[in-house]
Amino acid sequence: MDISTPLDQSQSSYHRFACSLVKPTNVKLIEHKHKHYRTPFSQFRCSLIDQGLKPRPMPKPLKREQNILKKDDESKLGDTQLENSNFTSSVCGQIEKLVMCKRYNEALELFEILECENDYDVTDGTYDALVSACIGIRSIRGVKRVFSHMVNSGFDLDLYMMNRVLLMHVKCGMMIDARHLFEEMPERNLVSWNTIIGGLVDSGDYLDAFRLFFMIWDEESDVGSRTFATMFRASAGLELISPGKQLHSCALKMGVCHDVFVSCTLIDMYSKCGNIEDARIVFDKMREKTTVAWNSIIAGYALHGYSEEALSMYYEMQYSNIKLDHFTYSIIVRVCTRLASLMHAKQAHAGLVRNGFGLDIVANTALVDFYSKWGRIEDARNVFDRMPQKNVISWNALISGYGNHGRGTEAVELFERMVSEKMVPNHVTFLAVLSSCCYSGLFNRGWKIFQSMSRDYKVKPRAMHYTCMVELLGREGLLDEAFALIKDAPFNPTVNMWAALLTACRVHKNFVLGKYAAEKIYGMGPEKLSSYVVLLNIYNSAGKLDQAANVLRTFRRKGLRMLPVCTWIEVKKQPHVFFTGDKSHAQTKEIYVRLDEVMLEISKHGYVPEGNNLLPDVDEREESMLLHHSEKLAIVFGLISTSSSTPLQLVQSHRICNDCHNSIKLISKVYKREIVVRDGSRFHRFKDGTCSCGDYW
Repeated sequence: MDISTPLDQSQSSYHRFACSLVKPTNVKLIEHKHKHYRTPFSQFRCSLIDQGLKPRPMPKPLKREQNILKKDDESKLGDTQLENSNFTSSVCGQIEKLVMCKRYNEALELFEILECENDYDVTDGTYDALVSACIGIRSIRGVKRVFSHMVNSGFDLDLYMMNRVLLMHVKCGMMIDARHLFEEMPERNLVSWNTIIGGLVDSGDYLDAFRLFFMIWDEESDVGSRTFATMFRASAGLELISPGKQLHSCALKMGVCHDVFVSCTLIDMYSKCGNIEDARIVFDKMREKTTVAWNSIIAGYALHGYSEEALSMYYEMQYSNIKLDHFTYSIIVRVCTRLASLMHAKQAHAGLVRNGFGLDIVANTALVDFYSKWGRIEDARNVFDRMPQKNVISWNALISGYGNHGRGTEAVELFERMVSEKMVPNHVTFLAVLSSCCYSGLFNRGWKIFQSMSRDYKVKPRAMHYTCMVELLGREGLLDEAFALIKDAPFNPTVNMWAALLTACRVHKNFVLGKYAAEKIYGMGPEKLSSYVVLLNIYNSAGKLDQAANVLRTFRRKGLRMLPVCTWIEVKKQPHVFFTGDKSHAQTKEIYVRLDEVMLEISKHGYVPEGNNLLPDVDEREESMLLHHSEKLAIVFGLISTSSSTPLQLVQSHRICNDCHNSIKLISKVYKREIVVRDGSRFHRFKDGTCSCGDYW
């Protein structure tokens, strides 16, 4: 990891980086190096009016005659003012106590009393508490009320309170107002700079964050660890490794890299910028490895598809006696989803409950997603039902799970329950429920939900939703209607929309429309081998052998290559991988003997080899090895190695072929086994001779 750039060169590199990314016309902040150039705080009031924050009307002045009071009246007035002062102090005290107890809404409600009074004698402690209340509930209205009261009362904000006001605006997402406040601050310190830069990074405005960093680099003599940590997050947001390395070099020279927070953000930055090796170097050099550091490196490995490494780091974390949190378990469950490892996921689930995170919404949502995807829909439902709080992601995961299992009716019912419980569906929800309708052939219900999206829920249908409807129409054999829907879409049709139509043409053997859809896909790029294979099957099924040969020559000429299929199955906590015609397994002889027995047995129940199409993206030897496809070998190994009541879980690298699909249905019926296959197309759950996909994939 090259981070030896000199400090002076790093500084000049910052400015070159700024010039390359930022147009001079985009600079909105006032360039300044001397404090007497700054806009005075007295202009806050004008700025508030410009932004629509109008002050509360002041009471009308009394007439001169009414100002002449008798001495006894003056005495009574003095007593009243004293009572008002005591009352105000009491209200202020109650507000501060409510905020200490995190009863923020009640504190802001009580603040209305002070807003209605003419006496503005509110202490800085009360204002500080009100700022905390606004931040606690992210109340934009509360921010406007509190700050307007400060300005109208003539409250003298010192640097601490000005920083608090700035933080209040930033935390509540009012970045435009925060920028105005920052520009008009008569005095700033490092806290001010860190607050505004952090707000820009949180809002995704990474370029402006760098622009401000260059200004603070010139103005402040001591840029602390917090500033560097924030800028590492900005580099991660931009996904640019070069500025991140320059920042790392400067942080090393300033001696802040030993800060745990800085190291954790460095790991995150290198991971998100695609340099997991440097992230690991930073992690290994940490003197104290915290839970956050372990989570960051595990998440980095998981992000880049190094699932085994992530799992290994997870166990190393356990052996190091580091406390695992809910985020750790959430990552590992997602890794298990990718690895299809039920055993590791169950262990993570047990650890989640054992360590007191059994009710965590993020981790439990990950568990719902895992169990749904790998054939344990009842387990997924149990986890879901036990969750005390559910968010839209939780609902989406279970709805999608029911759809994947071919239980579309239950998916639609869950969607209706979600709406009845006042949970607002988003575009992912509609994708899940429409996909469920597709998988289960619920044409009428799917069409009604599609029409209700924009009408009832104000969710504009996207290309993914149109793809579902094309598939739903195609499944019903309504190819002309599916084609019309693509043509009438309010945007340019996508590759997936044409691919859904092409799949329907393959199933219903529509040669003309299938050829048209394939040609559309070819012109949109990038080249997809699966589209060529589907068209090849259409030609083969129609007896168009010359056209099929042309397709074969075309994808060879374009350098596309059909790869061998592989299938994974986990038996007794160990993964086993099979290729077509594989003879490398230690139990090869036993597997092939049992395979012949299985094929003979299912032949008695109507199995006939179907070798007239090449559905997966596989090499040509597949056709000559039809009975030895990787799926069949993996299933037979599972039958040999497990008890008769054990369900079989398989992961397939490509789309399952017709012959294997038909044979697995019969195997599930004859041998009374539930067989779950996740192929390159979708989820297949074979049970009692049927498949959850409804023979449409």
